[in-house]
Amino acid sequence: MKIDPSSKNTPIRIKDIAVKAQVSAGTVDRVIHNRGRVAEDVKERVLKIIKELNYEPNLMARVLGSKKQYYFAALFPDHSYDVFWLAPKLGIEKAEQDLKQYNVVVEQFVFNPHDVADYEKKAAELTAKKPDGILLSPIYYKETLPFFEKWNKEKIPFVLFNTQIADFDPLSYIGQDSYQSGLLAGKLVHYGQPEACSILIAHIDEKISNAQHLVKKEQGFRNYFAQKDLGHKYNILRVELKRSSQSDFIKSLDELIESTPDLKHIFVTTSQAYDIAKYLEQRRITHIKLTGYDLIPANLHYLANGAISFLINQNPKGQGYWGIYQLADHLVFKKEVAIIKYLPLDVVTQENLNYFLDEKEQVFVSI
Repeated sequence: MKIDPSSKNTPIRIKDIAVKAQVSAGTVDRVIHNRGRVAEDVKERVLKIIKELNYEPNLMARVLGSKKQYYFAALFPDHSYDVFWLAPKLGIEKAEQDLKQYNVVVEQFVFNPHDVADYEKKAAELTAKKPDGILLSPIYYKETLPFFEKWNKEKIPFVLFNTQIADFDPLSYIGQDSYQSGLLAGKLVHYGQPEACSILIAHIDEKISNAQHLVKKEQGFRNYFAQKDLGHKYNILRVELKRSSQSDFIKSLDELIESTPDLKHIFVTTSQAYDIAKYLEQRRITHIKLTGYDLIPANLHYLANGAISFLINQNPKGQGYWGIYQLADHLVFKKEVAIIKYLPLDVVTQENLNYFLDEKEQVFVSI
């Protein structure tokens, strides 16, 4: 039976293009892969026919038949310090398992998120191994920039997740729009607290001057109230809290609450809202509401009992999974990759919590 290249249901072959262009299949192959010498007029004729026939090479079959191994490196915090980082780790491992048939290997470089020297050490170890691609969460802004420069010089593509830094043109960013996330948090707090009061922005275990994503969250939060001309009504305060000393952590909160009798809502910019919820519970304080981030077990516990009003889900498991797939699409499957992949701003409450618990494993939808 004769193949009709014009049929939408018939796969187009190199042979079909060659026949129509009146050249050999080898010439078509050289044009497709941009290798070898081909006369310019012949090249233009072949490219025109490729476009007309909407030819797409069977990259999957080609990759499956290849013996090339792709070595990716993933740099992210150790989840033993903060359980939030377990989710992206699981996402990375799931992606590696799914891509195993295409000879993709991912090595994990985990660091102490409270030790910038450890971050630099692991980043240097990673760089020395010259991976084909890198996935990282650049929680230390200033210390990350020199590595961006090195990787760009060595033509190593890198994908960022959770923290967006535009410097040195990463291949892609996976995560939330931190500024929009802050705006959303502002709206939630405003709706939940219509009366005039003080509101506290709490950054926990982060040096804000070096954490761009938290700076943007705070900017978005403050700008919500500024845009609504609510500055005269709400007194917005901020604090940077450290959990390294539990006594200091509690003392700081005691002083804040004692000195701010009209404090009615706390916006926690990290995944540690549960620590403040626990404090409020122990102090039997019920008039202060909480908004925070991430569906980690401790946060879910306090959301379920009403101590936390809202959680914004950042889908960290999906960030790890899609981050590895962005590298694979670029390097293995030769696809164009979106520079930014913003994830939805899911608002989770006591009322819809069960839905997210039922669906939380189903984060791996198609890009």
